[in-house]
Amino acid sequence: MISPTLSTVAYLGAIILFILSLGGLSNPETSRRGNLFGIIGMAIAVLATIFGPQVTPSGYAWIIGALVVGAVIGLYAARVVKMTQMPELVALMHSLVGLAAVLIGYANYIDPAATGHLKGAEKTIHELEVFIGVLIGAVTFSGSIIAFGKLSAKITGKPVLIPARHWINLGGLLVVIWAGWWFIHSTSVSEGMKPLVLMTVIALLFGVHMVMAIGGADMPVVVSMLNSYSGWAAAATGFMLSNDLLIVTGALVGSSGAILSYIMCRAMNRNFVSVIAGGFGTEGGAPTAGGAVQPAGEVQPISAPETAELLRGAKNVIIVPGYGMAVAQAQHTVFEITQLLREKGVNVRFGIHPVAGRMPGHMNVLLAEAKVPYDIVLEMDEINGDFPDTDVAMVIGANDIVNPAAQDDPASPIAGMPVLEVWKARNSIVMKRSMASGYAGVDNPLFYKDNNRMLFGDAKKMLDEVSAALKA
Repeated sequence: MISPTLSTVAYLGAIILFILSLGGLSNPETSRRGNLFGIIGMAIAVLATIFGPQVTPSGYAWIIGALVVGAVIGLYAARVVKMTQMPELVALMHSLVGLAAVLIGYANYIDPAATGHLKGAEKTIHELEVFIGVLIGAVTFSGSIIAFGKLSAKITGKPVLIPARHWINLGGLLVVIWAGWWFIHSTSVSEGMKPLVLMTVIALLFGVHMVMAIGGADMPVVVSMLNSYSGWAAAATGFMLSNDLLIVTGALVGSSGAILSYIMCRAMNRNFVSVIAGGFGTEGGAPTAGGAVQPAGEVQPISAPETAELLRGAKNVIIVPGYGMAVAQAQHTVFEITQLLREKGVNVRFGIHPVAGRMPGHMNVLLAEAKVPYDIVLEMDEINGDFPDTDVAMVIGANDIVNPAAQDDPASPIAGMPVLEVWKARNSIVMKRSMASGYAGVDNPLFYKDNNRMLFGDAKKMLDEVSAALKA
């Protein structure tokens, strides 16, 4: 067992490493180092907690057993979970943080050693910490479970909108406030458990209701939002346990998740309140009609050999990846084509939209896995001005993020959303399985433009054919 002073110093070192980790993860070139800082910081934090003054030697067996079980599950997940399944895995991890906050809140409240000595204002403050921690944790847990279901297609991606849902939410909030007043003024643990359980049930139902009402087009924002919630749940747990490390770490995760949610909302021209209100996005069914700009003409298909010929004759190529690339697991073939073109002197770059895929940074992770050089992977703001000088813009499984209706159609549901302006290239090629609309359920006029060609089929299969044609 180490002294309280040494434990505090270890926590401080872990906090510094976590901050350095966040700084490193902000850039692809330093992300490995940032990840290493995070691993070392977490190892220090865990060891300092296990051997700290709050853990007795009699509890070591339970802790080691839990660490072994967790490590086995983590190793198994790392081996079997595909990169395309990362969004739902992240959502599932968020749910575990929320569940931990709920369980710790209940355990801390009923533990006489934790609350028996508290009196007056100190007792009231601690009960507020427990109540708020359980509230945030319950919303995070149930909301993350629904997000996991939506992202893994186990639950419909359509927004499920209950009549008078906002009034239901308001009623639930008022009941939670009343339960909080009852909880704080309870004279015994048994009495306090009643409002605590009532609030937990309402919070769980609200988490389900909130995420079910959010459509597929807003899921990237939901993932970052739940990431923020999990951070605040961890911070609340830190207050309950008087653990400075949990408080600071939770605040780091919560604030960074909130900032990321804001960035994602800006990238979609949405505000946070409208995302929570829900209703935007479908499963990608039939194209929707209506609006100032109607698609005109027919689509012009193109074959894989013709695509290869067009790419071979280009000087500048921009590739725009989307969720279709992730589903087909075509990132390695994309890199192979990139290498072939670069060997022929073609300038190939990638344009990444902030909300491409199903979670923030989804496309960056896939391209990094395929060893695509970081210096040719550019964000939307960096590359959008280069499309007029581009010979071929190749869209792989993206839809809403390249939709010109966002700029041209004020009546479109995605009007004002910043998009990659691929239609300004001399030629654009869109790879899709079918003409179905994207997650926003909005038809895309890009498909009908004179300079656009449609390459239909599975992205991996068609890209393999393109690669074979380039080699020939």
